[in-house]
Amino acid sequence: MRFEEAYEGWNAGRLTQAEAARILGMCERSFRRYLGRYEAEGLEGLIDRRLEQVSNRRAPVDEVMALTERYRSRHAGWNVKHFHGWYQREGGRRSYTWVKKCLQEAELVPRARTRGAHRKRRERSALPGMMIHQDGSTHEWVGGQKWDLIVTMDDATSEHYSMFLVEEEGTASSFQGVRDVIAARGLFSSFYSDRGSHYWHTPEADGKVDKDKLTQFGRALKQLGIDMIPAYSPEARGRSERAFGTHQGRLPQELALEGITGMAQANRYLAEVYLPAFNAEFAQPAREEGSAFVPWIGGSLDDFLCEHFDRTVSADNCVRFEGLILQIPADRHRCHYVKAKVRVHRYVGGQLAVFHGPRRLADYDPEGKVIPQNLKQAA
Repeated sequence: MRFEEAYEGWNAGRLTQAEAARILGMCERSFRRYLGRYEAEGLEGLIDRRLEQVSNRRAPVDEVMALTERYRSRHAGWNVKHFHGWYQREGGRRSYTWVKKCLQEAELVPRARTRGAHRKRRERSALPGMMIHQDGSTHEWVGGQKWDLIVTMDDATSEHYSMFLVEEEGTASSFQGVRDVIAARGLFSSFYSDRGSHYWHTPEADGKVDKDKLTQFGRALKQLGIDMIPAYSPEARGRSERAFGTHQGRLPQELALEGITGMAQANRYLAEVYLPAFNAEFAQPAREEGSAFVPWIGGSLDDFLCEHFDRTVSADNCVRFEGLILQIPADRHRCHYVKAKVRVHRYVGGQLAVFHGPRRLADYDPEGKVIPQNLKQAA
């Protein structure tokens, strides 16, 4: 109706084209286009043709239905980013936004809530190897089983260097994660963790850690020349906490999809499939080129990353250790070691060894039986 009024004013000579266009809120050129369409087709010619046409880039209905049915039947509960990563690995070409919109319109995933107040994240380290994070997360990773997932990751890139499941987080699992990093990349500069009792002694609950009284883990990292840094809140560990949120939203679904129920199978899947795919999707380039890792050339890494206990050899040339009697075999260097100060090493797998200074006197299985040298070399 407004166009007809403006048209009549222009046609009667009361308005110029510029004045008629200004009344309609458009430019003079657009008014001339409307004139041509109105005179050729009447009011029907003024309808926006885009409202009547379907985009030739729009996905076919069959494709949308196949996507939502696949999600409903096999991936229910997966978050959108996780599902989109699988979708791309299977050859899908649609964007993350398109997949999210389809799932939301089908009411298969909820719409995100409004974000809270902005918080500034701590700046990442400049180079890989400057700071390593380690943390554990207790979760029902497979149906009816609660295990601890131990993750050791780089602060600069968020790349996960080590990732495995154990019954319970502790000193042995922490040693294993650090060993995986050093064996693959080399020594790193600093280590960042929570205040778990296997990392730190904390005299008062929720208080400052005691940096002078070291745990077995703290002693090992000090010998390796790695600085330990304690975190005093979950927010301070935000990078690893966010990573665990992602793992809790992905890993149980993938293990269920593969029919995995045992820890050994799950750890194989983590190493061979999940960890490479996660790093490919989430690892970021460091701010600077280069690396802060230093190659490991210090001999047996296992003798650093293990528990050390000081003992005195008894009169029967044996060492008492946690209910076990460790018999020191005959030695061509000394007749006996009675009253000598020795050091017992307990390794991640439970094996033991007795050292006198730098010399290794004997190796033992977890039950305290001597492992003959020829069997040890064969192993």
